[in-house]
Amino acid sequence: MSQAEANPYMTVDVATGKVLSHNEAFRRWYPASLTKMMTAYVVFRALQSGQRTLESPVRMSVAATKEPPSKMGYKAGSVMTLDTALKIMLVKSANDVSVAVGESIGGSKAGFIKMMNAEARRIGMFGSNFSNPHGLPDTNNYSTARDMALLAAQLRREFPQYAHYFNTEAIDPGDGKKVQANYNILLGRFNGADGMKTGFVCASGFNLAGSATRNGRTIVTVVLGAAKQEERTVQAADLLTAGFATRGGGGETLASLAPYGDNNNQATDLRAQICSQQAMSDRWDGRDVEGRLKINSPYITAMTREPVAVRVGLLSKAPDVQVGTALHISQVPIPLQRPMRGTITTAVN
Repeated sequence: MSQAEANPYMTVDVATGKVLSHNEAFRRWYPASLTKMMTAYVVFRALQSGQRTLESPVRMSVAATKEPPSKMGYKAGSVMTLDTALKIMLVKSANDVSVAVGESIGGSKAGFIKMMNAEARRIGMFGSNFSNPHGLPDTNNYSTARDMALLAAQLRREFPQYAHYFNTEAIDPGDGKKVQANYNILLGRFNGADGMKTGFVCASGFNLAGSATRNGRTIVTVVLGAAKQEERTVQAADLLTAGFATRGGGGETLASLAPYGDNNNQATDLRAQICSQQAMSDRWDGRDVEGRLKINSPYITAMTREPVAVRVGLLSKAPDVQVGTALHISQVPIPLQRPMRGTITTAVN
């Protein structure tokens, strides 16, 4: 199987851990900004233990401000609440804020990375290793569809009180700055969609961890390595729909599914396919003449209401929630490739 054909995925029933579908689920992959789900998990554990509260301060360090985009661009010394930082990190996927969060919780970036890997091992993510809190490319930052599905399910089971962070449709930074829509196109467009996170670097392709709840049943699916933003969305919608069509029964679970396939090698690298000039041209062809994404799926519909944009800002600004900021699917930004330090050309989300 070629790298381009791998396209790992896994779909799981959150309540039972039953695996509803999977392909190349143990193949090592770059998670890109799906890494931020583990960052959030470590934060939630700190909140649960009482070490932090949602009002705890998160300060932008000089090192955090130097992280590449996507970023908020706050100056060193700026302070926000942990609640605000989570919203920014999980909607805009800001790398600078992710590092600031890590430094706040772990005492340093390195200390936080140790916490990430300790938690990954504790919950059974045996195919993963984390080397940063944001998912920018690093050969030592890798995971699998199975591990990311396990993490997604664990987040939903263990921390239902924080599920809204993955379901935020947009953030409004105020001061006339542009409202940032969530990259997860399922939200507001797929029946029952309620999370979770997207990711993109050139090496990974377009990744998506999506969740949906219908009639009290929550299913998560992880799609890795799609060629386009809309393709990961359509595939996730197909997998979630098929998952809801299943009913009980036996079968493998996250705990019982034995590793298979090519799972011991270096993470698959899709740079040549994803960030070539031809690939960029093909992605533009996925939009109509007005620049709107064309989503070819019977399970995804246009939004029939205005998305909710949640106001975010620094502690010097009064907390506020703004509702009803109109967004169109054409405003969902497309990631662009750019030179990065090291050997991988990338952008997150």
